[in-house]
Amino acid sequence: MRSTVSRRRGRASAVVSALGALLLLGGVVAPAAQADTMRDRQWYLDRMQAPEMWKASTGKGITVALLDTGVIPTVPELTGKVLRGRNFMEPERGAHKDRNGHGTAMAMLITGNGVNGQGVKGLAPGARILPLTVFGSSKESGTNSIPALVEAIRYAADSDAQIISMSLAFGAYMVDEQERESIQQAVDYAIGRGKLLLAGTGNTGEVGNDVGYPAATLGVVGVGATDKTGTVTKFSVSGPQVVLAAPGIDIPIRCVDGETGYCSSWGTSQATAIASASAALVWSLHPDWTGNQVLRVLMNTAGRPDKAVLPSRYLGYGTVRPRVAVLGDPGAPGPADVNPLVAAHEAASPSPSAPSPSARASKQPAPAATQVATDEAGRGDGSPTGWIVTGAATAAVVAAGAVFLVRRRNKAQRSPAVTAYNVHHPHEP
Repeated sequence: MRSTVSRRRGRASAVVSALGALLLLGGVVAPAAQADTMRDRQWYLDRMQAPEMWKASTGKGITVALLDTGVIPTVPELTGKVLRGRNFMEPERGAHKDRNGHGTAMAMLITGNGVNGQGVKGLAPGARILPLTVFGSSKESGTNSIPALVEAIRYAADSDAQIISMSLAFGAYMVDEQERESIQQAVDYAIGRGKLLLAGTGNTGEVGNDVGYPAATLGVVGVGATDKTGTVTKFSVSGPQVVLAAPGIDIPIRCVDGETGYCSSWGTSQATAIASASAALVWSLHPDWTGNQVLRVLMNTAGRPDKAVLPSRYLGYGTVRPRVAVLGDPGAPGPADVNPLVAAHEAASPSPSAPSPSARASKQPAPAATQVATDEAGRGDGSPTGWIVTGAATAAVVAAGAVFLVRRRNKAQRSPAVTAYNVHHPHEP
C-alpha cells in the first residue's frame, strides 16, 4: 500500500518499512519547535473534559492489554504503569523492547502521566498496560503475525486485563477463511471471558476504503477517527461497519522509527488508543461490569448529530463521550453476557437460525435503511438519544487498522505486511 508524506514545502510519495512488516502513522514536531505546551497540543483532553473526569475516575484498577510492537516501560510517562507482558513473535526479546516505538506511543495516549506537563498525558492515567508484542523486529519475524495476534488475544482473555486494544489491521482480502475463523474464535473466547476488544478501522478512506481484521471480526469495536470539530477525517475508513469514533488527528505522540522528541500524528491507531482509554474511565467506576456492558454504555452515550441515522457510515454509533457516563448518568448497562454487536447482527440476520462460524467471521451489513447516512451523520458532538443497542441492526466493522498491516500475497508466497505513514510539520515555512 502507498502513502503520502506531507510537508508544507511539498508532498512526496513514500512507502516506509519498519520491523520488516510494520509501518506506522506519525509526525515529527519536537517540543523545542513549539510555542505552545504539550498540554495545549493535547486538544482533545479539554474537549473531552478530561480534568473534570479525572476527579471521578482515572482508570485506576483497569488493565489494558496492548497488542502492538511492545512497550518501553522506562519512558518517563510510563513509569510504574507497564506490566511484564509477553512477546508472541520473539519470546527471547520480551515485551519491553519496542524497536519502532508505535506500541510505546499508544501506551502513552492511554495512560501517560504527563511528566509534569512536559510529556504526553494519557486519557486514563490511572490504568495499567499489559504489553503483548505481535510483530517481530526483523523482516523474517514480521511476515506472518496473524498466529501471534490470535495467540495474544487468547492470552489477554485469560489475563487480568479487561480491555484489549489493537491499533492494527490485516487487509481482509489477504486473510484466508481459516485465518478469519481463527481470529473469530479467539474474539469469541475473549468476549466470553468478559473482555472488551477495540481495533482501528483504518486510514485508507480516501484510497480504497479497505476492509481489515481484526476490526471486521464480529464483536470487535471498530474505531474511526475524528478531527477537532468532531467531523470524521477523510482518511478514516467509512461504511456501515464503523462502531465508534474518537479523536485521531493532530495527536502528539512520542516519535517513532528512531526519531527523537514528540511528533504530531494522525490515524485510527491513535483513535483506538483514546477510545480504549475512554472505556477504562467508565469501567473503573463500574468494576463489576463486563466488557459487553461497558460497550453498551459507550454506544448509548456517544455523541452524534440530532436525527442522525444509526449506525452512521462515518461515526458508527457516534464519537466516544466518556464524560457522559463518568460525570452523569451512564444509563442501563444491559445484560452482562450479551454483546450488543453480536446481538444486533443476529437480529438483522435474514435467517432465524444461529449464524454459522464462517458467516459470523465476516460481519454482514445492517438492513438498507440503517446504511444510509447524511453528511451530518459524520459531524458534530450531538446529543445522545435513548435507543436500544441490542435491538438495533448493527454495523459490520470494516477495518483497515490505524497501523494498517496488510499482508500481501502473490502466487508464490506472502510478502511482508505494509502500511503507510504520514509526517506533518505544521511549523515549517
